[in-house]
Amino acid sequence: MIAPADMQHCRDAIRHGSLSFHTASRLLPARVRDPALALYAFCRLADDAVDLHDDKTGAVLRLRDRLDLAYAGRPRNAPADRAFASVIDDFHMPRALPDALLEGLAWDALEHRYADISGLHDYSARVAAAVGAMMCVLMGVRDRHALARACDLGVAMQLTNIARDVGEDARARRIYLPTDWLDEARIDPDAFFADPLPTDAVRAMVRRLLDHADRLYFRAEAGVAALPLAARPGIFAARHIYAGIGTAVRRNGYDSVSWRGRTSKRQKVGWLGLSILRAGVSVSMPRSAVLYARPLPETAFLVDAAAQADRPETPWGEGRTGALIGVFAQLEQADRARSRA
Repeated sequence: MIAPADMQHCRDAIRHGSLSFHTASRLLPARVRDPALALYAFCRLADDAVDLHDDKTGAVLRLRDRLDLAYAGRPRNAPADRAFASVIDDFHMPRALPDALLEGLAWDALEHRYADISGLHDYSARVAAAVGAMMCVLMGVRDRHALARACDLGVAMQLTNIARDVGEDARARRIYLPTDWLDEARIDPDAFFADPLPTDAVRAMVRRLLDHADRLYFRAEAGVAALPLAARPGIFAARHIYAGIGTAVRRNGYDSVSWRGRTSKRQKVGWLGLSILRAGVSVSMPRSAVLYARPLPETAFLVDAAAQADRPETPWGEGRTGALIGVFAQLEQADRARSRA
């Protein structure tokens, strides 16, 4: 069980670090909300540890060690670590899920680029859909169809974030737009970093990314009715609040280079009300056939891991243990090279 002081630290961290998630979480039942905030606080800490430090490779390696300690029941003496260790113990969180998140952060540290939309789905599966799968574990949901739709929601939210942050990423010399799209538009990433402008070609790619996200938001909605009734308003809220960011970018003519899409407090309150209404309506609505659509190929391994959430030692998956070891070998090599420089 999470200690009250550690839980308060997690609440404060999310209130200041991720207002959208904090707002949506207010509609979750307390038995889900508190572990969800603890989970998200650790994930946020992990993301910030990589994003906000120059030594990104070292940051990911240190996170791996912290995750090892949490799963060994000996978390680092910090509120988010202790709280996450309690979540692991209380909910038998499969190690494959936070490992997937860690792999995505390792890709960031190695400055991976993604050749096509499938590659971007691969990345989004790790840094966002893995969190959606972990949320399902917290809700006691192990149904594969519901898990697949939760992963759809995670990927949609990450694609929205990427669409919103094209300019911010470029100024940090990062790019997540698929390189085949850039090739089609005859855009050289290094030239774009030097002078990021909201050209028609860039706006067209932002629109294309948001269109992909919208299709996944639609698929994700079908899974909400498969969740516990008390959790549905919070998940609808997350869906509407994040999709609202995409709507703000659309209204600005798909310019996410010179302007970063934001939503207002008033809009968030409206989406909370809509989410409560939609959760109530979901009780009497028949389940959509979309619920039974196959998971994205890139998220299937997450569905497999979370569906066995009652087994804390769920393996990473066929062929994936070696892939993860390979990524960390690259990080350690980069870290040694950086130390010698």
